[in-house]
Amino acid sequence: MTVALVAAACLLGILNSGGYQYGASDQAFYLPAVIQHLDTSLFPRDRELLHAQDRFMLFDDLAGGLAKATGVSLPVLFLVLFLAGLGVLFAASTALGRLWYRSWWSVVALTLVLTLRHRITRTGVNTLEGYLHPRVLAFGVGVWAVVAFLRGRPALAVGLVAAAAALHPTTALWFALWLGTAIAAAEPRWRKPLAAAAAAGVVIGMWLLWFGPLRGHLERIDAAWLAVLATKDYLFVTDWPISAWLINLSYVVVIAIGYRLRAARHLTHPRERALVIGALTLSAVFLASVPLVMMRLALAVQLQVPRVFWMLEWTAALYLIWMAMELHGRESSRASVRTWVTVVVALATLARGAYIMTVEHPERQVVGMTPRESPWTDAMAWLRQTPVDTHVLADPNHAFSYGSSARVLGERDLFLDASKDTALAIYARPAAARVLERIQALGDFSTLTPEAARNLAGRYDLDVLVTERTMNLPLVYTNEMFNVYELRPSVSPAPPVGGANER
Repeated sequence: MTVALVAAACLLGILNSGGYQYGASDQAFYLPAVIQHLDTSLFPRDRELLHAQDRFMLFDDLAGGLAKATGVSLPVLFLVLFLAGLGVLFAASTALGRLWYRSWWSVVALTLVLTLRHRITRTGVNTLEGYLHPRVLAFGVGVWAVVAFLRGRPALAVGLVAAAAALHPTTALWFALWLGTAIAAAEPRWRKPLAAAAAAGVVIGMWLLWFGPLRGHLERIDAAWLAVLATKDYLFVTDWPISAWLINLSYVVVIAIGYRLRAARHLTHPRERALVIGALTLSAVFLASVPLVMMRLALAVQLQVPRVFWMLEWTAALYLIWMAMELHGRESSRASVRTWVTVVVALATLARGAYIMTVEHPERQVVGMTPRESPWTDAMAWLRQTPVDTHVLADPNHAFSYGSSARVLGERDLFLDASKDTALAIYARPAAARVLERIQALGDFSTLTPEAARNLAGRYDLDVLVTERTMNLPLVYTNEMFNVYELRPSVSPAPPVGGANER
């Protein structure tokens, strides 16, 4: 039963995410970071920009090492990790539901509710993604850490949080705070070791911030840096509408009410109180971060503390399912309610997934291991045959318009990716300065003239321009939609060798 439920949840999660896509969205960063490990000659100009984020990550090292060790291509490896991540998440949620509820129907309802992908209000987090994202992997491992804690295995919980940190550090950080507090509340013998670990963490953190690789992250975000981040509406809680505050803080209210109701009926898990204390600690940390974000302190913004509401919403869902299915009425009437609630949830997630795949995104496959063939992927295949130091100018919004970044498909340095480069700019002032300078230098791409393109080429060592427009420049490649123009000589394709995506 558990295996069937997890398998069904994985399928429904994929449908509600618009199908699985290789190379989409945030993979504009993660894939190039991994590709660099397979071919260190790639991205000689963009390496510093990519390093603004990948210096905090181990995922690219792990994925690159796994690809090298197994010889598996990146499309296959990423699909396997994506499916494994969904399986881990839904299996963990099912395991937790069996500890939390008295009825298997409630377990099923909880697991199916979690397939309804959505954005955590005004944060940079979606509960599921239609592509491999290490954040979702880390969250699944974190949920297993919660299960381990509830089963009375705090050492295993700590180890799982450490494993999550290797996948996505900030997601693991919030699980560490949540479960560290819970373990301290539930396990007196762990208090001294946890206090010592926390003290050591503070000392190490201070060294990192004052002398180590995080030096400079206590500076304030100035107007120029802020201008690059203007489109990232999830960074500054001071810009939230009142509705966002009410929605996110309502999770705390639901958790508190749910716990009190269960406690009054003597139905709480022996470690539930400690888990709730940890969850409330997350909300307190969020509130404490607000003044620091108001001050535009770089580290407070970069940590994206509002992501704690992902954990709080998930905990609130545990209580809401219990209140809907196990709180009121006689056992006979509760059985009927459980059945109907589960059926409604199942129909809702199935209908929503079918609508997304057939109406919103009819062009997508349920599982697309490689980007769908198009004039864009054809042009990028041509780029992969050019010298590895080729520098590409394309529409800054190309990843959104055509489905994937030129860094992913073309595996070449890119002048500007408006969606991902501005996100990388969150983590370093030099990266923000680079992005702002290039945004201002380029202006409106749709009005770019041959003379302006040549000027940019001279200033930034650009080699080729990829555009849908016809321009008075030397044409080196064309297809039914795109023209590739030479901005400087010596960019004729090298002998075909196949890109890292095909390894």
